[in-house]
Amino acid sequence: MSQTAETARTRISDRSPSITGDEIAASLVPPRQFTDASFASYRPDPEFTSQQEAVELLEAFSTGWTPAKSSGFFGRKKKEPEVKPGVYLDGGFGVGKTHLLAALWHAAPGPRKYFGTFIEYTALVGALGYAKAVEALTGSTLLCIDEFELDDPGDTMMMTRLLTDLVGKGTRVAATSNTPPNALGEGRFAAQDFLREIHAMSSNFTTLRIDGNDFRRRSTEGHAATVDPADYSQTLASADAAGERMSDDTFDDLIAHLATVHPSKYIKLIDGLDRIGLRDVHELHSQTEALRLVAFIDRVYDAQIPITATGVPLDQVFAGDMLSGGYRKKYLRSMSRMIALTETS
Repeated sequence: MSQTAETARTRISDRSPSITGDEIAASLVPPRQFTDASFASYRPDPEFTSQQEAVELLEAFSTGWTPAKSSGFFGRKKKEPEVKPGVYLDGGFGVGKTHLLAALWHAAPGPRKYFGTFIEYTALVGALGYAKAVEALTGSTLLCIDEFELDDPGDTMMMTRLLTDLVGKGTRVAATSNTPPNALGEGRFAAQDFLREIHAMSSNFTTLRIDGNDFRRRSTEGHAATVDPADYSQTLASADAAGERMSDDTFDDLIAHLATVHPSKYIKLIDGLDRIGLRDVHELHSQTEALRLVAFIDRVYDAQIPITATGVPLDQVFAGDMLSGGYRKKYLRSMSRMIALTETS
């Protein structure tokens, strides 16, 4: 590689992004891989009936904005089953919860509806302040929250207060779960614990557990793909020749830099990239560093940016004790996503 190309190489660790409340609000739409998501394009696994039940639940929920139609000569309204203003999908990773949430977002009437992760909504409140965030979201038909977090009690209660205020103003809410599983038993999120957290809204939510296998690994065996240094250099050269923007960081540099950037800004770290390059990947022993990597990989997966890496396969970076701890579910989801992001590298 020429000195000029090396000098011009994009490094994530050189980026110090900023993000405004308006930018966060504008980005609250489904990830691009779900641009065309619909209930019809979701493929329920016949071995897990709860997946079809989830489709039917959300299809019914999506009709809640439609006025009851009159029927017969006397114009009597057709009585529809009660549809609560909130729905909560509880399930493991890779069972299609995000697809279903995006399908609901597309089915809901507009023009003001929002789709984001728990972190993105808390970042919006942080950027605008609570009162202005409520003002910005008031009047929306639907708020979709992917991977509702229970890691931070303060953020959890702030979000439940936000949802209470918005539901009271007519906004419908749909959410999926993500929480440390061991604290709640059997690696599964206990919906009743979430409902206790949002005690003011518990009667407004319909909850459903979705079972199933991780679809990202149904046709994938083994580990995240890794390449040797020579092939890595060739990938960099090929990206340059094709006019693609590929980043080039050591794993240590990336991990260190993530500690200096708020997770709400991680999306800006990868802005404009066509591929991410990581050299010398190794096992992590700090849970704080591991959780930052999980949050970063979530943004990379949403953006569908492939990763080329040398060293240890990315799905093996979490030390064994992490996989038996309280954040096991998060790490397994991230491992699944890293396999998907590297398999075509």
